[in-house]
Amino acid sequence: MKKLFILFVLLIAVGGICWWYFAGEVGPQGPVKPSIDGEKLHVVVSGYVPYSLTREIAGEQAELTMLVPAGTEAHSFEPTPGAIIAVEKADLFVYVSQQVEPWVKDILQGLSGENALASGPVDTEDDPHVWMTPYGALSMAQRIEKALSKTDPAHKNYYKQNLRQFEKQIQQLHADFLDGLSQCKSRDLVHVGHLAFGNLADTYQLNLKALSGTSHQGEHSVLKLTGLVRFVRKNQLHAVFTEEMVSPQLAHTVAEETHVHILPLYTIEDVSKEDFEKGVSYETYMRRNLKNLQEGLQCQA
Repeated sequence: MKKLFILFVLLIAVGGICWWYFAGEVGPQGPVKPSIDGEKLHVVVSGYVPYSLTREIAGEQAELTMLVPAGTEAHSFEPTPGAIIAVEKADLFVYVSQQVEPWVKDILQGLSGENALASGPVDTEDDPHVWMTPYGALSMAQRIEKALSKTDPAHKNYYKQNLRQFEKQIQQLHADFLDGLSQCKSRDLVHVGHLAFGNLADTYQLNLKALSGTSHQGEHSVLKLTGLVRFVRKNQLHAVFTEEMVSPQLAHTVAEETHVHILPLYTIEDVSKEDFEKGVSYETYMRRNLKNLQEGLQCQA
């Protein structure tokens, strides 16, 4: 009787191993967790740009955790031990690039790389703010869709369908930018902030003058500020633009010297707590930008 019991236990153990091997799809990287209907992916994102784009594609199939808190300046963020642990436990970590988010390098050191996605260009000498044009954001969304489908193949058709819907939004958004900025009194975009709108200016043929470089750490010298004031006066501009999360003092200085309006432009990197709680989408931010550009550049509707 004792021998029969031992044999019975062994048969159960062997059966369990076989089920785990075939159902779990063992591969070179070890067992792949099978997708279960109703079970959501846990996706950690660096900031609001990948948050808004991942939400468009993942929809209800993922729970998103954003590392950079709303109301925080994204470029100067430093990951906490808790943030690193959250990424290690996630099914997927989505960030823009190490050029935009240099602090990501510390997080990636502890990862195998299999569950981390740089949704923006990895190496570029151009303006790294690729999402500031509609088709730049679409290219990021396409990379995110591929990563989600690879991580969760059971719902790949769902992700692809969401991508197609997002692409339609992008096509309309781009057409509206082309039309909305086609007839403007001025094409001079003076931005009292970091150089985040180079791609947007190039795409829609605007002449961009920015106070600093591609990060918030750029030098705000008196000479640069004076140059902007002279440019605004010489070209008789109607408005200057600034960022929501940047100190308004510099923009007010330019406005007081030139008697122009101050209008916000949104980089979507840094968002207010109010906008985060409302779940403001990428498209909404870009349409805010279009409306303010039309007002500031005095464009015909």
